[in-house]
Amino acid sequence: MSLEKNKSFLSPLERIEGPLLEERGVKLWMKRDDLLSEDNHHAFCGNKWRKLKYNLIRAKSEAHDTLLTFGGAYSNHIAAVASAGQVRGFHTIGIIRGERMTPLNPTLQFAEACGMQLHFVSRSAYRNRHTNSFLSELSHQFGDFFPIPEGGTNQLALKGAAELGEEINQQLAGGPPDYVGVCCGTGGTLAGLITGSDPQTSLLGFSVLKGDFLTKEVQQLLNESSYTGQHSWHIHTQYHFGGYAKFDQRLIDFINWFGEKKGILLDPIYTGKMMFGIWDLIEKGHFPKGSRIVAVHTGGLQGIEGFNERFGELIKK
Repeated sequence: MSLEKNKSFLSPLERIEGPLLEERGVKLWMKRDDLLSEDNHHAFCGNKWRKLKYNLIRAKSEAHDTLLTFGGAYSNHIAAVASAGQVRGFHTIGIIRGERMTPLNPTLQFAEACGMQLHFVSRSAYRNRHTNSFLSELSHQFGDFFPIPEGGTNQLALKGAAELGEEINQQLAGGPPDYVGVCCGTGGTLAGLITGSDPQTSLLGFSVLKGDFLTKEVQQLLNESSYTGQHSWHIHTQYHFGGYAKFDQRLIDFINWFGEKKGILLDPIYTGKMMFGIWDLIEKGHFPKGSRIVAVHTGGLQGIEGFNERFGELIKK
């Protein structure tokens, strides 16, 4: 199904129930953007689909036939762009941080199977990816291309993510939610959500990265956009479990418990940390009684195979 043609399609808003929620007097839903997909591989889906939507439209309108982007060896974004290229008819180039390792991990195997040309660069060279000189070198090497930043975050991505907030308001009966939670890597999805949400809704980001720099980056994205609102938003930085792709047994146990009891698979890099954070805040009474909370499932499930390959079959699928 082409979602570009079927604009009426909405990812489901699924009610989550359980004794803890009843005890704390809150209601919880999950916006199932993991089901918002144009492929069968859980790659071109979720917040990646939303962030790429207007980038792909712009690339096509400017008559580009090649997309070039950046990412690490296990990047959901690399997998998404590779799949989007296959689905939408673009040639794709992935600039990958680090040396090529043989055999390729499942994410990069998938990207190559989708037709993506992988180009590995040193970590020091990768740090220059934002510079005009580096992009000029890539243009000289690969010819004309439409550049998409690491993680897909730019102003076109915010436009796509804003529609997520609009959909939640459309689907949730009884008015806008009190809180919407989303995981944060680059902050683009949160920034877009802020611009597209009702002012009554508080937006909660859950950083998967160590440190508190994302607040500044989200504010910068908002400053660069046409946003003039006064939404309440906050990024929780205590649920990263040590940093990007770090974890402990508490996180693994929670993800497997949630999958078994609620029937929804979470990934250990992004959505598992967000949902662990929301559940912990509910347990601690952070949300007032009567609160209505929406957690956004941003996808990223393609990464579970590579995670299990690296660390053992920890996540039950």
